[in-house]
Amino acid sequence: MRKGIFVISFGLLSFAGYSQVPEDALRMSWNTPSGTARNQAIGGVMGSLGGDITANFINPAGLGLYKTSELVLTPGYNFINNNASFRDTKNSRNSNNLFLGTSGFVFGMPTNPRNNSSAAFSIAINRSADFNNKVNYRGQNNFSSLSESYAAEIASSGLTLDEALNSNSISFPARMGLYTYLVDTLTTSGFGTEVVGTPLRYAYEKDTAFLLNQDNYIETSGGITELAISFAGSNKDKLFWGLSLGVPIVNYERSSVLTESDASDNARNYFDYATLREKYTSKGFGLNLKMGMIFRPVESVRLGAAIHTPTIYGLKDTYDATMETALENYNLPTSVNVKTLNEGYLPEYRYDLTSPWKFMVSGSYVFREVADTRQQRGFISADLEYVTYSTNRFRSAEENTIEDDEYFKSVNSVVKQIYKGAINARIGGELKFNTLMVRGGFSYYGNPYDDDALNGKRMYVSGGVGYRNKGYFIDLAYVHRMTNDISFPYRLPDKANTFADVKGSGGNVVATIGLKF
Repeated sequence: MRKGIFVISFGLLSFAGYSQVPEDALRMSWNTPSGTARNQAIGGVMGSLGGDITANFINPAGLGLYKTSELVLTPGYNFINNNASFRDTKNSRNSNNLFLGTSGFVFGMPTNPRNNSSAAFSIAINRSADFNNKVNYRGQNNFSSLSESYAAEIASSGLTLDEALNSNSISFPARMGLYTYLVDTLTTSGFGTEVVGTPLRYAYEKDTAFLLNQDNYIETSGGITELAISFAGSNKDKLFWGLSLGVPIVNYERSSVLTESDASDNARNYFDYATLREKYTSKGFGLNLKMGMIFRPVESVRLGAAIHTPTIYGLKDTYDATMETALENYNLPTSVNVKTLNEGYLPEYRYDLTSPWKFMVSGSYVFREVADTRQQRGFISADLEYVTYSTNRFRSAEENTIEDDEYFKSVNSVVKQIYKGAINARIGGELKFNTLMVRGGFSYYGNPYDDDALNGKRMYVSGGVGYRNKGYFIDLAYVHRMTNDISFPYRLPDKANTFADVKGSGGNVVATIGLKF
């Protein structure tokens, strides 16, 4: 059967000459644990605890607990192993990198010693997203072909093949498929003339089955480094408030090699292999606000709440791609670069992205809560956070056309359709033994996909130790990750979309060095 089951309508085929897709929205908003070693060791909890520079990025009211100043530096090492399962075939890839975590300074001072009021000012940076990763999956497919996505896009456009080859409304991969004859027309009895993928041409002509080898390798790098400028205060050591201006700086690069080859022994079925090599970069920055409060109704209890406004990003994307095909007895081996179809230049896109809202509530219990933190014996704390993933929105940053408006309207509709709001939960604690501390934590990040068949939850287990004495401190932490995600090699409008399940494991090793003054 040529027609499959319609699963999700992405509504993007007619406008796929653009580079923005729903995954871009999730990548920019699906942040995972970060912070100082102390904060990561306790599961990332900081909604009501305070007293750590990480509060800049979670609940800035926590800076209001500072009565003195400190300087902080946090280097770290990240490693991960991804195990991918694609069409009953498993494969794995490892990656690792160094990074600079939450670092900066906090300047705290009493403003009215008689009623225990204080104020604090802080400038800090944080690695709020780390894109360094490698994923590889492969398998045999007798259900669909990469070329079908290009054929469907061209067929739905209503353009002739010559018109589609030179149309900016058709994606560059589809146009490269036309250029290399990976996509062409086929006339058969009963179906008439259709736009089809050459890997399936022989099967359509002979009304027989097909079998393809598919391999997709994806390597990403970069991250989001956020600069925070915060101000906080307290009133009678009961009510703490804070406000933070965030400036996230985006640097993302994605390289991929998607290969499809004939798995049969037939050397005259019009297809040997096709390879698409892509390189995509995204750079830019954004602005956001974080605001929060912490209330201490009794000495040992702290209650917190915080709101993160959407980040408004201004982004510039660059796209490079090369396609190679070998089509046996149908056409000579051919190669084309995207610049050939774009007047000798790499395509560039400028657009804005608005990320989701975040809402947080939190509670902490401090054992032996006294003003002299050296006398405290530990704490337990928990955060509950809600993220509105379905509210991600794209819009053009260039002079709008009707085509622009329709495309971004379509992307935003798909984001709303395939993502949902998710709940994240974090819990952690610390025990103090004079100058030594022992910590542990756990965090759960809920599934952002609306379809229950798509599993995207993430869990982290953490632990660490700390030493504080005579104005300086050293903290160490290890965070072990257990993640689930999915990867689509391509999408089809009229068939169930085949995808890889990606399970990740690994961790972060983080150290924080601080000086109080």
